Amino acid sequence: MMNPTATDIILATLNARYAHCAFGLRCLFANLGDLRPRARILEFDIHQRPLDIAESILSHQPKIIGLGVHIWNATQSTELVAILKQLRADIPIVLGGPEVSHETDQQDICRRADHIITGEGDVAFAGCCRHLLEGASRPPHVIAAPQPDLADIALPYEHYTDDDIAHRVLYVEASRGCPFRCDFCLSALDTSVRQVPLKRLLAAMQRLLDRGALAFKFVDRTFNLDPDTSVAILEFFLARHRPGLFLHFEMIPDRFPEQIRNILQRFPPGSIQIEIGIQTFNEGVAARIGRRQDNALAAANLRWLREHTGIHLHSDLIVGLPGESLESFADGFDRLVALRPHEIQVGILKRLRGAPIARHDDAFGMVYSPQPPYEILQNNQIDFPTMQRLRRFARYWDIVVNSGRFVEAAPLLWRDGAPFQRFLAFSDWLFARTRQTHAIAAPRLAKLLGEHLGATEEVRAALERDAHRSASSRRQDRHAHTAP
Repeated sequence: MMNPTATDIILATLNARYAHCAFGLRCLFANLGDLRPRARILEFDIHQRPLDIAESILSHQPKIIGLGVHIWNATQSTELVAILKQLRADIPIVLGGPEVSHETDQQDICRRADHIITGEGDVAFAGCCRHLLEGASRPPHVIAAPQPDLADIALPYEHYTDDDIAHRVLYVEASRGCPFRCDFCLSALDTSVRQVPLKRLLAAMQRLLDRGALAFKFVDRTFNLDPDTSVAILEFFLARHRPGLFLHFEMIPDRFPEQIRNILQRFPPGSIQIEIGIQTFNEGVAARIGRRQDNALAAANLRWLREHTGIHLHSDLIVGLPGESLESFADGFDRLVALRPHEIQVGILKRLRGAPIARHDDAFGMVYSPQPPYEILQNNQIDFPTMQRLRRFARYWDIVVNSGRFVEAAPLLWRDGAPFQRFLAFSDWLFARTRQTHAIAAPRLAKLLGEHLGATEEVRAALERDAHRSASSRRQDRHAHTAP
């Protein structure tokens, strides 16, 4: 039986998977001040049963439960809160996170919880806990958190554990906010960008490096917005580069001045991944959703990064934007494939709570799933059956192309041109054969790909080389994980 030491404040969330760290919880924990010794972070994942999570949380005999709610864990979090309230209605539950920062009056989880902190809760959560523990006055049900000054708040990085550093990706932020107003993104509601003081940030990064940290994922929406700051951070890591160092950044596609290009060229291959959100190449659609982007310059930058650096390029397109037809999306997809990013993430449009994308619902017949993650089901350009085909297209592209298992064989699908149409035909065929989008074993997938391509010597040789490459990669991964 679990019998941990009683803890007054439990900070908990359900991550998408174990490898993810809950950055937001660590920000809250770091800013609890004198309450920090009375608090503890508990991280779970969405594959665990809410009943078991409730047992773990309550075993600590908390006086306050703080729960981080996101689009990926909203369903499980709602069930968890319902269970906790059935068992211990006397324990205040405080919610925070983007999923509960908007439309709070429409959500069952918000009705069940005692308090909801909307916005950035670094400071507001500590204040709420003090009120609850002191019992002097009850905070309101909805607490609108004021935007904190990033120069004043405590940084969270010392609260990554040794286990986090050894086995998980560490999330880092150099800035908050975004200057752009893309309707599909919650950052459209906050058009200012605030910087974490660079000296403090780099000192914290040095301490993580000294502890052996190797994998850093910057969560900034626009890492390359301020080139001087970007270069300073990149120079810092380049000067301390060692084998295994991995950095992830999300960058604006049409903003790669010479000073950023010069430093990126100096990093060893494989040590940086850049996520570049194209989202759409249709300029009319981009203007409609408030996305400012120079497509020609974005394409030139992608081409330059692919040809002149060893950076792993991850790029995004969104299916279902208002006014984008199937033909328009196909044209954009083919254009992106020609630029040869290592991964193309085909995302299905989501109606994030509070995002301005809702203003297009009537004009474009936007119909979304009522359940998280609120993906679009159809609009007046793409009907439901076609949207389902595109959903499968996205999944199959991920496991066939983005997985890196079929580096040589997959491009044979579109060797005669028209990548979108050729892969859509393969996607339709694959679903007709398997009726599955998940749990397709790699050997079976290879066999099916070969069957669709045809039993030629070229196809057989490509699949054999891919199999050999994948086996070698798995052996290297096992060695890396077992090496001292």
